[in-house]
Amino acid sequence: MKTKEIRELSDAELVSKIADLQREKLNLKIQSRTGQLEKTARVRQIRRDIARIYTEQTARAAKVQ
Repeated sequence: MKTKEIRELSDAELVSKIADLQREKLNLKIQSRTGQLEKTARVRQIRRDIARIYTEQTARAAKVQ
Protein backbone atom coordinates (compact mmCIF):
# COMPACT_ATOMS: atom_id res chain seq x y z
CA MET A 1 0.00 0.00 0.00
CA LYS A 2 1.42 3.33 -1.04
CA THR A 3 1.46 6.47 1.09
CA LYS A 4 -0.76 8.25 -1.42
CA GLU A 5 -3.42 5.57 -1.03
CA ILE A 6 -3.24 5.83 2.76
CA ARG A 7 -3.72 9.60 2.68
CA GLU A 8 -6.93 9.18 0.68
CA LEU A 9 -8.53 6.97 3.36
CA SER A 10 -10.74 8.35 6.13
CA ASP A 11 -9.90 7.95 9.80
CA ALA A 12 -12.38 5.11 10.22
CA GLU A 13 -11.00 3.33 7.18
CA LEU A 14 -7.47 3.62 8.60
CA VAL A 15 -8.55 1.96 11.85
CA SER A 16 -10.28 -0.79 9.90
CA LYS A 17 -7.23 -1.29 7.67
CA ILE A 18 -4.94 -1.62 10.70
CA ALA A 19 -7.20 -4.30 12.18
CA ASP A 20 -7.20 -6.22 8.90
CA LEU A 21 -3.42 -6.00 8.57
CA GLN A 22 -2.87 -7.08 12.19
CA ARG A 23 -5.10 -10.11 11.59
CA GLU A 24 -3.21 -10.99 8.42
CA LYS A 25 0.11 -10.54 10.21
CA LEU A 26 -1.02 -12.97 12.90
CA ASN A 27 -2.09 -15.54 10.30
CA LEU A 28 1.26 -15.24 8.53
CA LYS A 29 3.09 -15.63 11.84
CA ILE A 30 1.17 -18.84 12.52
CA GLN A 31 1.92 -20.12 9.02
CA SER A 32 5.59 -19.31 9.54
CA ARG A 33 5.70 -21.30 12.77
CA THR A 34 4.07 -24.31 11.16
CA GLY A 35 6.27 -24.17 8.07
CA GLN A 36 3.45 -23.34 5.66
CA LEU A 37 4.50 -19.78 4.79
CA GLU A 38 5.51 -19.40 1.15
CA LYS A 39 5.84 -15.63 0.72
CA THR A 40 8.09 -14.53 3.55
CA ALA A 41 8.41 -11.00 2.16
CA ARG A 42 4.70 -10.42 2.81
CA VAL A 43 5.36 -10.23 6.57
CA ARG A 44 7.78 -7.37 6.07
CA GLN A 45 5.40 -5.60 3.70
CA ILE A 46 2.55 -5.81 6.19
CA ARG A 47 4.72 -4.47 9.01
CA ARG A 48 5.67 -1.49 6.89
CA ASP A 49 2.08 -0.84 5.83
CA ILE A 50 1.01 -0.80 9.47
CA ALA A 51 3.81 1.65 10.27
CA ARG A 52 2.75 3.89 7.38
CA ILE A 53 -0.82 3.98 8.64
CA TYR A 54 0.27 4.79 12.20
CA THR A 55 2.48 7.56 10.83
CA GLU A 56 -0.43 9.05 8.89
CA GLN A 57 -2.66 8.91 11.98
CA THR A 58 0.01 10.72 14.00
CA ALA A 59 0.39 13.38 11.31
CA ARG A 60 -3.37 13.95 11.22
CA ALA A 61 -3.49 14.25 15.00
CA ALA A 62 -0.66 16.81 14.91
CA LYS A 63 -2.55 18.90 12.34
CA VAL A 64 -5.65 19.06 14.56
CA GLN A 65 -3.78 20.40 17.56
